[in-house]
Amino acid sequence: VFTIYFQLDTRLSPPENLESELVEIQRQQLDQNLFVLQSNALRLNEYGLWEMYLEGNPYSIGLANGKLTQHLIQIQEDTFVEKIKQMVPAQWHLRFLKYFIAWFTRDIDEHIPLEYQQEIYGVSKAAAEGYEYIGNKYNRILNYHAAHDIGHALQDLALVGCTSFATHMNEDDEQMIIGRNFDFYVSDGFAENKIVVFVKPESGHDFMYVSWASMIGVVSGMNMEGLSITLNAAKSDIPYKAATPISILAREILQYASNIEEAVQIAESRQSFVSESLLIGSARDNRAVIIEKSVSKTAVFETDASSLVCSNHFQSEVFQNDAVNQTHRFESASDYRQRRCEELIASSDSIPTEKAIAILRDRYGMENQEIGMGNEKAMCQLISHHGIVFEPEKRLVWVSTNDYQLGSFIKYDLAEVFRSPQVLADDYPLYDTTVLVAADPFISSTAYQDYKLFRSMRKTIKKHIADASVLPWETSFIDQLISSNPNYYQTHLLAGEYYYAQGNLAKAARFLKASLDKEYEKQSERQRTEELIASIEQENQL
Repeated sequence: VFTIYFQLDTRLSPPENLESELVEIQRQQLDQNLFVLQSNALRLNEYGLWEMYLEGNPYSIGLANGKLTQHLIQIQEDTFVEKIKQMVPAQWHLRFLKYFIAWFTRDIDEHIPLEYQQEIYGVSKAAAEGYEYIGNKYNRILNYHAAHDIGHALQDLALVGCTSFATHMNEDDEQMIIGRNFDFYVSDGFAENKIVVFVKPESGHDFMYVSWASMIGVVSGMNMEGLSITLNAAKSDIPYKAATPISILAREILQYASNIEEAVQIAESRQSFVSESLLIGSARDNRAVIIEKSVSKTAVFETDASSLVCSNHFQSEVFQNDAVNQTHRFESASDYRQRRCEELIASSDSIPTEKAIAILRDRYGMENQEIGMGNEKAMCQLISHHGIVFEPEKRLVWVSTNDYQLGSFIKYDLAEVFRSPQVLADDYPLYDTTVLVAADPFISSTAYQDYKLFRSMRKTIKKHIADASVLPWETSFIDQLISSNPNYYQTHLLAGEYYYAQGNLAKAARFLKASLDKEYEKQSERQRTEELIASIEQENQL
């Protein structure tokens, strides 16, 4: 009886009575990287970014989205599921997680506007085959939109540690610039097929956002009213039931808000899964604010200064006495990274687009200290899905190309794109071919190759730590690991943990102590290292 009840109660019914002439039409492939479906199109540009134009009613937009990106959806879901299996390798745990999430999100459709359910249903028609054991196509795509919220709530997964900023607010002689790093990392494969999406909906404003296949929610975007939005995760209490996925809330704001007041009204009308900051920039208001949303409260943080920085903690008075927020602010990398961003902004009288991009690419700590490549306290953590810069008054958007935010930034003029989107299908570039911000020279450096080597070696040594097995060519491996990223605490910490697993306490203590001279990302991790050293010293005395 319980099984029958569970199956019935967790089955999410798709919207009904939907009509679209696109149902029976298949995409046309005009060349290797150009697909069209009536007035909708998808193309891979020469910089490796997919560009997609969609229009129509919600169901038609979803159908076009799914059919155009069906080959990318397969890749994206393969990559996502593989990552989940790596994070949760035990089969019984995966099964438990599947049923728990199904129960937890059994009424999620009640918190998603009908038009977005229709759009998601359209996308789900092209969902990948072979994953029916997870759920039917509609349920899977719907729940994927809450994947960040669920993971963030249940395990506080370190998938997102973003930073965004606004400069030149309320200034007459300078135009507001908004920059952000979307430091969302699932795997290298997950970030390979970024899509710059342009949507002309039946209702609301035309808008763009940077996304991936099957995702209709927004994490970074701007509409034709010059309103931009970026998401930054904050520390959250564990929710007890489903609510509106934060990316769906951001999508609703982007599609229907033309100024800050309207954005706040929409944010206040929805309950969110988890704590999140939404940095809203508005050309109409010539300023930016941060909407801070927890499971139970919504606050707005603004400043009279000309710049505003958003990291991964709340700053408004409403949350000043929130113990969870305050602890996270100072024990994580969030406060440090915010202060570093403020330091970089203050170092220049003017922040043009090129300078904003340089800030997003900065790999150093406070006062330009070397803190190791990939440190969460740096603006550039070398994990970004994308970097993006908005010029709201001009309706211009600059989007990074691979790798991370290191590749060239190319410019899109929203007014031009929505004036003549057919150029995409006609194989003319959507981006401005006359100007770009060149790739960071670091991407071609030996240091960057060393970083990629470090990441590969980190995976290897973690495996040997986990099963206490001996590394082949142990000494040379450790030496090469250290030299690949010498200023990063993790390099020395991993060496120390390896020798501890091998029972070589003298070497373990030496490397662990060396790690304490570096800039740790989290106070809790530093404390664990100090406790391990104390344990080793006590054991040696015995």
